[in-house]
Amino acid sequence: MKSWTVGVVGVAGLVAIVAGAYSSREVLLAVAAVTAACVGIGWPHFLDIPAKKTLAALIGLPGVGSAVAATYLPAPGFLNWTPAFVAGGVMAVFVMQLIRGTGQAQRLESTLGSCAGVLLSCLGAGWIACARFNGIREMLVVAAISAAIALTAGLIRWPDRIVAPLGIIGAGLAGPLAGLVISDIAVLPAALVGVVVGAVLVSFRRLVIIRGETLNLPAALGMGLGPVSAVGSLAYFIDKLLLH
Repeated sequence: MKSWTVGVVGVAGLVAIVAGAYSSREVLLAVAAVTAACVGIGWPHFLDIPAKKTLAALIGLPGVGSAVAATYLPAPGFLNWTPAFVAGGVMAVFVMQLIRGTGQAQRLESTLGSCAGVLLSCLGAGWIACARFNGIREMLVVAAISAAIALTAGLIRWPDRIVAPLGIIGAGLAGPLAGLVISDIAVLPAALVGVVVGAVLVSFRRLVIIRGETLNLPAALGMGLGPVSAVGSLAYFIDKLLLH
């Protein structure tokens, strides 16, 4: 698959998250769980590291657990268990690498890359926390629209020196505009969400370009949904710090 498939997968994931947020918490949980599973399955394929099936479970399961906890924990501690799931996933990755033994191929790359995958998988619970926070979903929509703009900009086959500023500025402008249209969210928090989300997503675009190979379906799913998973927690914490 071509690299632009990653952006399409990301936009589709954002649409599913917004639809889940406006349906029910069980639907949003299902979307978050599927996203974590896709990150778990796809991330080892994107990194092209050994033991893909085992690492898929070690990366995906903590993300699913973090999403379940964020769905059912009482307010305001929606993400209280997320660090524990991250730590558990990282420890499991290290134990697995120890079991593989010394001298195995790509052992260091597999360890570091898998730990990053665990973090991305678990941060997806932030979308659930964002939707549950005071029962207000507007910031979730603002973050999703900003992310969609950044991902769409990333589809343009121009050099990074053009696309990166375009994605960040576009996301930064889309946030306040979306906030003004759908809610009374202040311009500054919405703009900050847009800029931060845009910066994260265009950074991941660079990783796809550096890899420089055609991606298979699992790799495209993992790389498309991994950054989308991460920006959910960013939006939640910005919402919590600046709006309340």
